[in-house]
Amino acid sequence: MLALFLLGKYSVKRLIPALLGACMLFSGAALAASATVLPAGAAGQFQQIYSAEWQWRQAQRLDADATLPRVDAATQETRHAYWERVLAQLDALDAASLQGEDGVNFAVYRAQVAALLAAQQFREYERPLNADTAFWNELAYAARKPRRTSADYRAYLAQLNDVPRYFGEQMENMRAGLRRGFTPPRVTLAGREQALADVAHAADARATLYYQPFLQLPASMPEQEQSALRAAAVQAIRDAVMPAFGELLAFMRDVYIPGAGTTLAAERLPDGKAYYQSKITEFTTTALSAAQIHAIGLREMAQIRAEMDATIAKTGFRGDFAAFLQFLRSDPQFYARTPQELLMRSAWVAKKFDAKAAQYFGYLPRQRFAIIPVPDEQAPHYTSGRGGPGVYLVNTHDLPSRPLYSMPALTLHESAPGHAFQMPVALEQKGRPEFRRAYISAYGEGWALYCERLGVEMGIYENAYETFGMLSYQAWRAARLVVDTGIHAQDWTRAQAQAYLHDNTALSAHEIETEVDRYISWPGQALSYYLGEMAILDGRRKAETALGERFDIRAFHDMLLEMGSVPLPVLERRIDGFIADGGKSPYLAAP
Repeated sequence: MLALFLLGKYSVKRLIPALLGACMLFSGAALAASATVLPAGAAGQFQQIYSAEWQWRQAQRLDADATLPRVDAATQETRHAYWERVLAQLDALDAASLQGEDGVNFAVYRAQVAALLAAQQFREYERPLNADTAFWNELAYAARKPRRTSADYRAYLAQLNDVPRYFGEQMENMRAGLRRGFTPPRVTLAGREQALADVAHAADARATLYYQPFLQLPASMPEQEQSALRAAAVQAIRDAVMPAFGELLAFMRDVYIPGAGTTLAAERLPDGKAYYQSKITEFTTTALSAAQIHAIGLREMAQIRAEMDATIAKTGFRGDFAAFLQFLRSDPQFYARTPQELLMRSAWVAKKFDAKAAQYFGYLPRQRFAIIPVPDEQAPHYTSGRGGPGVYLVNTHDLPSRPLYSMPALTLHESAPGHAFQMPVALEQKGRPEFRRAYISAYGEGWALYCERLGVEMGIYENAYETFGMLSYQAWRAARLVVDTGIHAQDWTRAQAQAYLHDNTALSAHEIETEVDRYISWPGQALSYYLGEMAILDGRRKAETALGERFDIRAFHDMLLEMGSVPLPVLERRIDGFIADGGKSPYLAAP
C-alpha cells in the first residue's frame, strides 16, 4: 500500500483505524468550518478534495488512540466506495493546469489514493500478514510507545481490552481470504505463529511484552493511581489479550496455515495478473511490466558481477566466485561473536558518516536516531536491519548470518544518510500538506540503496571485503528484480529463487530463506529498491554532465531530500528543474 509512513514503517494498515459516518464523505460543512481561503480553479478544487479526505482519514486515526482499528467487511466496503469517489473527483480535475508544488502534490496524492483504492479492490485486508510482518505486530508497537500521562495509559488499556474484537474481525477477513484462495503461500507462514504462542502460554500477564509500559510509571503519578493502573493492566492482559492470542493461535495452527494456498505466484491469485501489476505500479511508481523489470534485473546483475570479480582480485583470493562466497560465509573473521559487537560495529559506521556529512549535505536533520536490536518476537523472520525516524534496528538473531563486512552498507542504508536521515529531513519541511509525509517505496528505498554506493565516495569502506559487501548488497537488490518477477510472473519455485540469491550474492542461507519468503508473500515490494536507485544515479549523471564545474554534490542531495518522497517520474522532472536552475541548493547560499 504505497508504504505510507504516517504511523509506522511497512504498517500501512494502521492508516485506516476506524470509520466515520457517511456524513463525513466530502462534507461541505467540514470545509465551510475552515477559515482557509481556497485558491481559484483546479488548485482550489484539488485542495478541497484532499482537505476533506485528509480530515476524514485523520478522524479515523485519532479514534484509534483509544481503540484498535475497525477492519470488518462493512467498514472495508465503505472505504472502497469512499476512495473510489475521491479518485473520480481527482480525475475530473484539470490536472495539467496544476504547476509547481501543486503539480507535485497532485502526483503524490493521486498515486496515494490509487494505491489505497487498489488495496480495497483486491481486498488485501483478507490477508493481513506476510512472512515479514503481521497485524498482531501492531500491538507490540503500541506496547513500546512512550507514554507520559494517566490518559495515555488508560487509552492503552482500552486498546488491550479491544484485542478480542480486533482479532475476531481479522480472523473473519482471513476466513474470507481462505474461501477464495487469497492467502500468503503456506510455506511462508511456517513458524510465524510462535509469537502468538509466547503470549497465549505466558506464565503470567506480567511476563508479557504488553505489561512492560506499567513496570516504570511516571514518578509524578500518585502511588494509588499507579497501583490501580497496574491492576487494570494485569486484568486486561489476563482476561482479554491472552485468550485472544490463544484463539488466534488455534486458528492459525488448525485452520489458516493448513488451508493456505501452496502456489507462490501472485499472478495465480484471484485476478492475479491485474493484482501483480497493481503492486508493481504501487511499489515502483512506473508503468513497467514484469517482463521489462526481469530483463533490467538480468542486465544489471551482469554489470555488478564484473565489479565483484574486480574486487575479489584486490583481496588476493585465489579461487572462483563460488569459492570466494563460501569463504565469506564460513570464515570466523567475518562474524561478530556477540550481539553487542554487531551493535557496536553499526554505531562505528554511523559515526564515520558523521565526519563526512557536511561534505555531502548542506541540510542536516535535527532528529537523532538510536541503534537497537530487532525485538526478539520478530527477529527470527525479520530482515537484517531496518531504519526510520529516530531508530536503526539491527537484527542480532543468528549471528553467523550477519557478516561484519556487510555492516557498513547496511548501516548507510538504514541509518544515515539512509532512512534515519532522509525521513526526518522530509518530516522537517514546512508548508506542505500532511499527505506529503507519506513514504513512497521507490523513492525512499532507492535513496537508501544509493547511499550504499555513496559510501565509496565518502571513504566508508575500509577494505576490499567491505567493498565487496556493498557490491553483494547491490547484487541482492538487482537480483530482487529477477526473483520477484520470476516468482510472481514466471512460476519460479522457492528453491529456484533461493539458488539465484545463493549463487549471485554473499547472503547467508538464513538471510536467503527469510528474504525469499518475504518476496513470495509481499509481491512487488522488492522491486522498488534498485529501480529507485537507478533513477537517482541516472539523474545524477545527467546533472553532472549538464552542469560541469557548477555541479555541487551537496546541492544535488539537498534538492533530492528536500522534496520528500515522490513518484519516480516526479523525481526525474525535479532533477531537470535543478539543472535548468543552475544546480542551486534549496539551503546553501550561492557561491
